[in-house]
Amino acid sequence: MQESSLKELYLRELRDIYDAEKQITKALPKMAKAASSSQLRQGFEMHLDQTKNHITRLEQIFEALDESPKGESCDGMEGLLEEGSQIMEEDLDPEALDAGLISAAQRVEHYEIAAYGSLRTWANVLGEKQAVSLLQETLDEEKETDQKLTQLAEKVNVKAAAAGGR
Repeated sequence: MQESSLKELYLRELRDIYDAEKQITKALPKMAKAASSSQLRQGFEMHLDQTKNHITRLEQIFEALDESPKGESCDGMEGLLEEGSQIMEEDLDPEALDAGLISAAQRVEHYEIAAYGSLRTWANVLGEKQAVSLLQETLDEEKETDQKLTQLAEKVNVKAAAAGGR
């Protein structure tokens, strides 16, 4: 069996995260609808707009490489999003549901942070300067979203704990 090159790995993982982002655009409206906290709902709606920009950036990278973004299925993201769907199906009080949604969203963000960090590093090694910039921009946004979720969780988790005592 022939070994794959870093460039082939880079392309495969770009396609993987592209599929992941597409999956996220379908999940975020459902998560926003399930959220009882207006701040959380707005956060999911804002991140949907960001995610669409992430897809556009990835498409720019594929165009510069003269490659198609299609061809990979992101099983990891599919699993993470399925776990989030299961949380939405549970019989939880609204505050606990919000806490669960934040946890599910942060798992998604951490997956994306890992993927974009590796992709950015590989793009740098491969001399793909424009891609480095685009991937870094997305990586920064994913980290910022994770921080916002953490800040929101600090409030939501307290409300969820208090509501559990009812």
